[in-house]
Amino acid sequence: MHRRSVLTALAASGALATLSACGGEDDPAGARSTSSAAGSAPEAAGAFPVTVQHKLGSTEITAAPQRVVTVGYNEQDFVLALGVVPVGTRKTLSYDSAQRPWAQDLLPEGGIPEVGEAELNLEAIAAAQPDLIIGAYSYMEQGLYDQLSAIAPTIADVPGATPEAAATWQEELEAVGRALGRGERAASLTEQVEADFQDAVDAHPEFAGKTVTVALIISGQYYLLGAADPRGKFFQDLGFEGNPTEGELSAEQTSVMDTDVLVVLGADAQTFAANGAAAALAVVTEGRTVYMPSFEDDFAGALGFSSPLSLPYAIDQAVPALAAAADGQASTVPATL
Repeated sequence: MHRRSVLTALAASGALATLSACGGEDDPAGARSTSSAAGSAPEAAGAFPVTVQHKLGSTEITAAPQRVVTVGYNEQDFVLALGVVPVGTRKTLSYDSAQRPWAQDLLPEGGIPEVGEAELNLEAIAAAQPDLIIGAYSYMEQGLYDQLSAIAPTIADVPGATPEAAATWQEELEAVGRALGRGERAASLTEQVEADFQDAVDAHPEFAGKTVTVALIISGQYYLLGAADPRGKFFQDLGFEGNPTEGELSAEQTSVMDTDVLVVLGADAQTFAANGAAAALAVVTEGRTVYMPSFEDDFAGALGFSSPLSLPYAIDQAVPALAAAADGQASTVPATL
C-alpha cells in the first residue's frame, strides 16, 4: 500500500495516535470525544494550556478545542489530517474541494459547512460556535483578526522564514498540531510526508542540479514562484534548484524562464505558445516543459492545499511528468498535469 493510503487510513481511524507515545499530549489508542454536530477533538487535557505564535501576535488555548473553524486556504486539510473535523471552513477558490481524492475518507457526509469564500461571513462563523478559529495560511489582516478574536481564540498566519514568505507545510502542521493538542501526531505525519519526497528524490537523481522555473499565469501575466510560495517549494523539494528570479515577470524578461525544466501553471501548450517569445524558448521547443492548464483539476487542488494529505498525491501526479521533461530528449511530448 502506498504511504498516502496508509496516512489516510490512519487519520480516518484515529490510529495515528498509536504512532506516538501514549499519555501526555495524545490519548492512548487514539481515544477522542465525538459529536455529530461538533466534529471531533482529542481529549488531551495534559497538553493545555498552550500558546501559539503567529504573525499578528500569540494566542493562548486553554483547553482541547471541540469546535474548530478554519478560515484560511488550506487549513481544513491539516485539521482533518490530525483527526479533527471542522465545524466550518472557508470555501476554496477555483477548485471544488469536496471532490478532492486525498481526503474523501475523512470528509463528513454532506461536507463541511462553509463560512465564506473570497470574503468571510462573520455571522456564519459565530453561528458555528467555535472554540478555536484557525487561519494559519489566510493572509489575515489585523482588523479581521480582531473581529474573529471577539468570537473565539484565533490563530493568524504562521510565520515563515522571512516576513514575505509563507510558512512551510511543516511549520503550519506543527502549529496546528500544537493548537489541537496533537503535536506528536503532527510530527509523525511530517516524517512520513518528508519520506515521500525523499523517495521521489532517490528514484530520480536526474532532477538534482537541474533548475526549474515555476510560472503562474493569470490573465496573461507571468509570476515566477520560488521557495517562499508553497507551490514553488514543492518542485524544489523534489530535488530541483529554483530559478533565482521570482515575482512578476515583464515581457522583456521572458528569457529568464529558459531553464532546464519549466512548469507552467494556468495555461496549456497552445495558449502558452501564443506568446511568440515564450514559444521560442529552448525549454519549450525541446519538450522540457510541463503544463497544468486548469486550476480546477485535482493536481491543481493538491498543489494549492500543499497539505500532509495532498502532497503525497501531488508527488504521484507530478513526478512522471517531471521525469519526462528532465530526460533531455528533444522528442519528448510536452507533459500535462
